[in-house]
Amino acid sequence: MTVTLRPDARLRSSPDGRVLLGGSPLRMLRLSPAGARRVRAWFAGEPVGSDPGAQALAQRMLAAGVAHPTIDRGGHTIADVTVVVPVKDNPAGLSRLLAATGDVGSRIVVDDGSAVPITGDGEPSPTVTIVRHASARGPAAARNSGYRAARTELIAFLDSDIVPDPGWLDPLLPLFDDPAVAAVAPRVRTFEHGVLGSYEAHRSSLDMGGEPAVVRPGGRISYVPTAALVVRRSAVDQAGGFDESLRYGEDVDLIWRLVGDGKLVRYQPDSVVRHEPRTTLRAWLRQRYDYGTSAAVLARRHPGHLHCARLPRATALRWATVALGRPWLGLATAAAPVRQLRRLRAAGLPASMAATVVGEAELAAVHQLADALRRIWWPAALFGRRGRRLLLAAYLPVVVRAVTAGRDPRAGLLRIADDLAYGLGVWAGCLRTRTAEPVVPLLYRTDGDGDAPR
Repeated sequence: MTVTLRPDARLRSSPDGRVLLGGSPLRMLRLSPAGARRVRAWFAGEPVGSDPGAQALAQRMLAAGVAHPTIDRGGHTIADVTVVVPVKDNPAGLSRLLAATGDVGSRIVVDDGSAVPITGDGEPSPTVTIVRHASARGPAAARNSGYRAARTELIAFLDSDIVPDPGWLDPLLPLFDDPAVAAVAPRVRTFEHGVLGSYEAHRSSLDMGGEPAVVRPGGRISYVPTAALVVRRSAVDQAGGFDESLRYGEDVDLIWRLVGDGKLVRYQPDSVVRHEPRTTLRAWLRQRYDYGTSAAVLARRHPGHLHCARLPRATALRWATVALGRPWLGLATAAAPVRQLRRLRAAGLPASMAATVVGEAELAAVHQLADALRRIWWPAALFGRRGRRLLLAAYLPVVVRAVTAGRDPRAGLLRIADDLAYGLGVWAGCLRTRTAEPVVPLLYRTDGDGDAPR
């Protein structure tokens, strides 16, 4: 087995390579001269090797998310995998999925109370086992029944509306050679059928993008869906499996419990599966609303992880005064970016790079606030003239991007409908569970490097 490292797309380093700035959440790593030489060699393609010091440094970088592993030959094969498919009333999708996973030696289909029971008749492969629930118990219970009936250590959960690309397991399995890895998710692309499929190809809640990442609360990728997810069975057992009391958000809940147990969850977009979007606008809006309702329940279980924005206090105050039309009130916070710039310069980053980092942090804050306004705060914004103007300003870049990209004009309307439906679900969930966390931002003070929340 040979392990090489590739830098995260957002990684920056000082000219001498002794300061690395990256990861998600953003953090700073300081290296010795020897460590900097090692990292340069790794990023040039040299294998990590077996030296304990090198392996310790590599693990530190991987855990921080400033680098991602590439393993040419792992210890796991397709024989170590069982595909588990929860399904209810989707025989056509199931048949398509089974046809695409015929190379996997063990597949378990959990029929969660379909109106017409799935029997497996007509399936040519003897490797398919059917587990049936007499009545619908939900996706969490179906996945639990499936993985507990398996005999392999690795479980690949695939929803019945998923079709994996050929070779989709190849980039995922080697990552399990790291015993700390509990789960790895592929990229979920959308079949572009109709206007909904076209919209979801650019705005799907299941597609986490084209860059690998460590998955963690507060990170660039804070969760991955179990529509397509490979897990280590022992880690899921230790976490207690899926919570069957959750109708929505059970995947996020499991991921965060795994991370809370000290396990690593990785996103590997070199592996791709395809997802069939909802076929009607009503079903699609209902899905978005239901996703929103899960936020409050998850906030109760995982306090601090579901805030609609995460901002330094000074940054939040600065932009709040701008939004209120009183920017001069925020002058007292204007020194914060300057202090951050000085700290980065003192750490060894060039002035231009340090200025870029500080500028991107401010831009990221604006993006977070605009996103929260569009998705969560829009009901309050409608009640005042200034709020309506801010909401219009928040949607302006969305409209501009859609127009300049030459997309279907209806995509802009779907974006608005998407935000409204999700936001209504969030508010409904908050009222039902009596929690406000998903509708308020998390404001934190920065540490000495100005990066991480305390």
